[in-house]
Amino acid sequence: MNFPKRTMALLTGLIFAGFFTLAQAQTGEYELDGMTFGMPEAEVFTEDYDGPPVAGEYLTMLPNLKPLDYEGNKHHEVRIDIIAQEIEVADGVKYNAWTFGGTVPGPVLHVKEGDRITFVMKNRSDEEVTITEPTKEGAPFMQQTAQNNFMKAQPATMPMPHSMDFHAGTVAKDDKWRSISPGESIKFDWIANYAGSYIYHCGTPSVLMHTAMGQHGVVVVSPRDGYDTDYEVDKEFVVVQSEYYLKKGAGELFQYDFEAALNVNPSHVVFNGHQTILHDQPLEANAGDRVRLHVSNNGPSGTSSFHVIGAIFDRVWMEGHPFNEMRGMQTVLLGASSSATMDFIVPEEGKYILIDHEFADAEKGATGTLKAGPRTN
Repeated sequence: MNFPKRTMALLTGLIFAGFFTLAQAQTGEYELDGMTFGMPEAEVFTEDYDGPPVAGEYLTMLPNLKPLDYEGNKHHEVRIDIIAQEIEVADGVKYNAWTFGGTVPGPVLHVKEGDRITFVMKNRSDEEVTITEPTKEGAPFMQQTAQNNFMKAQPATMPMPHSMDFHAGTVAKDDKWRSISPGESIKFDWIANYAGSYIYHCGTPSVLMHTAMGQHGVVVVSPRDGYDTDYEVDKEFVVVQSEYYLKKGAGELFQYDFEAALNVNPSHVVFNGHQTILHDQPLEANAGDRVRLHVSNNGPSGTSSFHVIGAIFDRVWMEGHPFNEMRGMQTVLLGASSSATMDFIVPEEGKYILIDHEFADAEKGATGTLKAGPRTN
C-alpha cells in the first residue's frame, strides 16, 4: 500500500515516538521543561581498582578551570575516590583529612548545562594512596597535584563509611547519595540540568564533621548559551571559601574540634583550602583584563561577604545562573553552600586583595591576592 509522503512521515514519527517512550519507560528517564530526570538506580559493588583516585578530562585542582572545548552535550566519565591524607592547612597546622581525591577542597569538575555525568567513587579510606607521583592516567588534577603539592599531602588511613552529594545533581538522595563502606564502590548517573556553580560534599552523618574534615568541592556548570561577557573574559579562576575546626592533638597533628564546630567558631577560615595559598601563589592578570571568579562558600556553616579590594564586580550571576544577573556590586553575600560567578575589570597594575569582609573571618585566613601586571593592549 502506498502512502503520501506526509502520511509516511507522520507514521514514522509516531513509531519513533513509541520506541522513545518505551525506552524511557524501561530506564525511568523522562524530560520536563527541556531537562532530563529519572536516572537509573545506583550500583554498589566491589572492584579491584588501585589506579589514580581522580579520573576525568575536566577535573582540575583549584584555582584552575579546564575550558570546555566541545559543542553540544557531552557524556562525562568521572571518578573521584575517597582517600585519607595528612595535609597542611596553615603554617605548622597539619591534620589527617577525609578527602575526595586527596586535596581539600576536592577537584573542580567543569561541565556544560545538559551534560550527562557517569560518576564512580571507591571508598579507599582503608588504604594508603599517594597523589603526588606523576601519572599519565587520571585527570589534569593528578598532574597538577604532582607539580604543586602545596598541602604537603602524605598518605594516611582512616577507614569509615562515606558518600557523595552533588548539589548539581537532581536525583533521589537515598539512592545516589547512599553511604558506602571501605572497599565498596558506587556508580550512578546524573544530568547537569541547571547552570551554575555547585558544592559537592559527603552526606554521611555527621555531615558537619565530614564536610569540616575536608570532604567538599565544586562543580561548575557553564550555561548552554554562555554568559553575556564570555567573549571579553581574559582570566578565569575558581575560589572556594571554607572553615576548619581544629585543635591541637596529643602528637604533632591537629584534630577535629567538635564543640567549636557546633558553635561555629572556626580555627581557620581559608580560600582554596590553605590559609596562605592565594598569597604564596597569587592569581595573576593584567591591567585592563576582565577577570571571572567562580566563588563558592562551602562552609560548612559560616557566611561569606566576598570582596576584592580595589575593584567592583561589573557583573555578578548569583549561584552562577545566567538569569540571576546583578551589576556594580562591591560585596557579594554568600550563605553556606551558596555561590556566585563574578566578573570585574582590573583597573591598573598592582595587587588586589580577595577578602571576606566579615573581618573576623579575614583575621582567621580568608584573604588572597590577585597580582596584576601592566596593560598589554
